[in-house]
Amino acid sequence: MKLGARDAPGYFAKPDPGKTGVLIYGSDAMRVALKRQQMLAALLGENAEEEMRLTRMTGAELRADPARLADAVKAIGFFPGQRAAFLEDATDTNADPVTAAVQDWQPGDAQIVVTAGALKPTSKLRKLFESHKNCYAVGIYDDPPGRAEIEQTLAAAGLPRPDGAIMAALEDLARALDPGDFRQTVEKITLYKHGDATPLNLEDIAACAPTSTEADVDDVLVVVADSRADEIGPVMQKLVAQGVTPVTLCIGAMRYFRTLHRVACDTSGRPSVFGPNRDRMMAQAKRWGAERLEGALSELTETDLQLRSAAQTAPGMALVERTFIRLAMFGKQR
Repeated sequence: MKLGARDAPGYFAKPDPGKTGVLIYGSDAMRVALKRQQMLAALLGENAEEEMRLTRMTGAELRADPARLADAVKAIGFFPGQRAAFLEDATDTNADPVTAAVQDWQPGDAQIVVTAGALKPTSKLRKLFESHKNCYAVGIYDDPPGRAEIEQTLAAAGLPRPDGAIMAALEDLARALDPGDFRQTVEKITLYKHGDATPLNLEDIAACAPTSTEADVDDVLVVVADSRADEIGPVMQKLVAQGVTPVTLCIGAMRYFRTLHRVACDTSGRPSVFGPNRDRMMAQAKRWGAERLEGALSELTETDLQLRSAAQTAPGMALVERTFIRLAMFGKQR
């Protein structure tokens, strides 16, 4: 069965021990690894490896010994408790032994946990787990974490849920950082606040956050929001040379313009903006206004859908650059 983005965080936090197995796949290896770590920790508890309740293997090892996964699923442990057989870096070349292990699984066997890179809908592994009534298949995409996922990260670190303004700043930070970097930042905040009973504030976040958060990507976003269309091309060329992807740029732009929109709609007189471009973003939000920023977000959403579409024909970076130029010209209008 497919597990959607709305239900996946809850399942990773509290997996079902009665399931045959779960496939976690995605192009971002760090995001996949974090979800797998969370799921296995919740499923097996502490000391699983020391108690030999977790068996690890790679896709290459399974290709060399096709019976290895099935043997691990059926093995009887010396210690009581839930067991799991974890296959890492799987590909469709592992489909046959994985299929055999899934089909032969019985209640009481070790749960099968498989991680893989990006898989097409036609992938044998995806079809196996999506069609099996007692398995889950979960795609991990490059979308920034939602509020519920951030709250789970804070709760796991022992931090209470902050108020609206601070939560908004954490959402900005979570969208700007890689998942692993965001989790490390939350851990730093936990240590920073140890013994301090006062509520979390922006100064605490600033003291712990990386100082170079998406500085390169923000360079072009500042240019776009300032309506300097003629400068977009040269900055984009530098980003391409550094290996920045079109999806990363589009996600960064949506994060940036959502922040501007939140500031433009703020009625408290103290909008929360986190980062080194705070003053500039405040001025940009005022100049654009909420209505035009809503139009910009619609444009970026459409571009994001085109980038993720299987029918996309134009180069991704060209799509993003065209959208950025269009937004810069739109921002000049009065």
